[in-house]
Amino acid sequence: MKNNYNSRIKIIGVFILTMFTFYSYSQRKSIRIIDTKTEQGIADIYFKYNGEEGFSDENGKIVLELTAEAELFLSHLQYGKLVFKNSEVEQFANEGTLRLTESVAFLPVTVVAVHPTAGDKRKLEFSAQNKLAHDAGSLLEAVPSISSIRKSGAYGFDPVLRGFKYDQINLVLDGSQTASAACPNRMDPAASQIPINMIAEAEVQKGPHSLRYGNAFGGTINFKSSAPAFSEKTKAVGRLGTSYESNGNIFRTEGVAGVSGAKTDFRVFGAYSSGKDYTDGDGVTIPAAFNRLNWGGKFGVKLSNTQQLGLLVSNNIAKDVDFPALPMDLREDNTWLVNASHKAIFYDKVLSSWNTSLYGTMVDHLMDNYDKVLDPRKTDAITDAETRNYGGRSELRFDFKKGFLYLGADYRFESADGYRTRTMLMGPMTGKVFTDNVWQDAEVNRAGVFGEWHITQPGFKFVISGRMDYNSAKANNPDPRFQNIYSDLEPTHVHPSLSFGGTRLFNEKMSLGLWMGMATRSPGIAERYINQFPIGLDPYEMLGNPDLDPEKNNQLDLVYRYQSAKTNLHVNVFTSVLRDYISSEIREDLEPAMATSPGVRQFVNIKKAFIAGFEIGWSQQLTKQLLHDFNVVYTYGENQDIDEALPEIPPMEFSYRLSGNFVDGKVQPELFFRHALKQGRVATSYGETETPAFSVVDAKVSWLINNVFSATGGVQNIFDKAYYEHLSRSVRNAEARPIYSPGRSFYVTLTIHFL
Repeated sequence: MKNNYNSRIKIIGVFILTMFTFYSYSQRKSIRIIDTKTEQGIADIYFKYNGEEGFSDENGKIVLELTAEAELFLSHLQYGKLVFKNSEVEQFANEGTLRLTESVAFLPVTVVAVHPTAGDKRKLEFSAQNKLAHDAGSLLEAVPSISSIRKSGAYGFDPVLRGFKYDQINLVLDGSQTASAACPNRMDPAASQIPINMIAEAEVQKGPHSLRYGNAFGGTINFKSSAPAFSEKTKAVGRLGTSYESNGNIFRTEGVAGVSGAKTDFRVFGAYSSGKDYTDGDGVTIPAAFNRLNWGGKFGVKLSNTQQLGLLVSNNIAKDVDFPALPMDLREDNTWLVNASHKAIFYDKVLSSWNTSLYGTMVDHLMDNYDKVLDPRKTDAITDAETRNYGGRSELRFDFKKGFLYLGADYRFESADGYRTRTMLMGPMTGKVFTDNVWQDAEVNRAGVFGEWHITQPGFKFVISGRMDYNSAKANNPDPRFQNIYSDLEPTHVHPSLSFGGTRLFNEKMSLGLWMGMATRSPGIAERYINQFPIGLDPYEMLGNPDLDPEKNNQLDLVYRYQSAKTNLHVNVFTSVLRDYISSEIREDLEPAMATSPGVRQFVNIKKAFIAGFEIGWSQQLTKQLLHDFNVVYTYGENQDIDEALPEIPPMEFSYRLSGNFVDGKVQPELFFRHALKQGRVATSYGETETPAFSVVDAKVSWLINNVFSATGGVQNIFDKAYYEHLSRSVRNAEARPIYSPGRSFYVTLTIHFL
């Protein structure tokens, strides 16, 4: 009897335990899915669990009825496809949170062992203070490997990445849209047309290792606009900011206002900036007046949890901008950017996403020499020009067990037209008017197909990226002089680009990557069709050359990373073997269009050239409140045909930043030091001169007053140093003094957040 009694007790105990276990698993548990970095909830994550499926709400919350042995499947375009075991799901339910890290991340502090990328990439996030800037080119200088060609003290900064510039850099908005400078002198480079206050971040992809967004000959700079933020309850959103800078009397303001709902997100934005002449460290006044207005709207529609439509319209207007290094000033630049997009996500399928976009960019540019101080004034000149860019891009992403694959196609049409009108004011030709056909109504058509395959193996990550491009060009209205020089004005090229590389993951802290890329780039419109117009370093008139061969870049990058809880070290050594590199040479047999010009330079191919360098970045958390980071970059360029340095290569630079975080992150001081060495390796045949070394110190303090108000105050060039960048052009006067950077300047920024 006793044994029977004990058996019954055991059976009852097992039954009670089973019922308790069943009851515990049958409870509905709430789990909030958040981003590891931002600590913000992730909306619209698709989940599947024990027959249930759905999407996380705007706060990232999902509700599950826990069941023994069931797995949780999650899918999101940014975070990938993930499967969690039952024990992990139970842990998430007990803690109430599940943290995810983006599957594609570009910051140096990202754990490369988990999320490798093709080559070396850097992500530059734009703060509220950044969004007040009027020129994206100046913001890109925060990336240590980027400098800017400056022809004005305050506008039209043209980025240079590791010595690559102009069309050698693929600069795009949202992965596809681009703008072409209508000004032959590039007063309006593509970076100047970016609507900064609607940009969330910029991806800087170094080298020809990721070919998804176009022909990345020297690298890609991809500006990403802010994504729609849908909300279950309709609410008003907005932001307002203003700033003032003492040296140059620079005033900036920007704002965003809109309505966010469950199915739509509509925002209008605007920004206005103006400035006057500033003084450099020697007290010399530098012409730097500018006026810049940007306005537009962005509209997002959530067709379903798997499909979205987007529309971005932006209008940029610049007026009365001083360009002391050029023979003319910008009178007005009016640019429209229109971008329509469709995004589809497929959950629990091999095909995970399909993104398509169409765009148009229309630039109208007017410049003249009316405000130039000329003694004697022999000629009044005005140039009216325009460029048009139209195109589109469609890309599929496929997810597999050990990697993912991008496949797609893109198309880009680019045209340029414009005339320079010269009115003679002196001599026997007084009163006569001459018209110069600057752009010859030229156009370039580009079509390409591309693919990028990311492969995961134990201890290794590999990426294979490639594209095939078709490039054709023609001049619809060629100048007779130009036709007499060239027989074929309609060149056509078909060329491949390919990159392969991988990362060896030694452990969670250390990795080593090796990337090999071969990219080919057809010449741009200016290189093919500019018609005797001074657009180089010196006053020689530049002559396009439709007979140019495509440039070839064979590049190797070695990338080492080490990351621990408090230290991050990044080293990148790179080398580029260049063939048919596009440069220029003086043509003694050609007469310039203007008698004041010393001669004509023609675009030509250099048979052999070479670029190499390194980048080192080190950051360390000194204490809970203090962080410091150190960067050093160096690029070496050589024209091997004539044993001379390649032009416009910035010198070696060092930078050091010490930043603090106090009062629970509400007070953030920062001290920044930068030193550039002398640049003695210059291309004298290109009109380049040496640049002395300099050091400059900046300081600022940011104060997060509350969730609505924030303020930043600081001083640039604390010691009022007189210096100029190597890539700054010289003022066109008898002295030919370089454009010096501003002397000491105080600034303050105030921002109100309603978002």
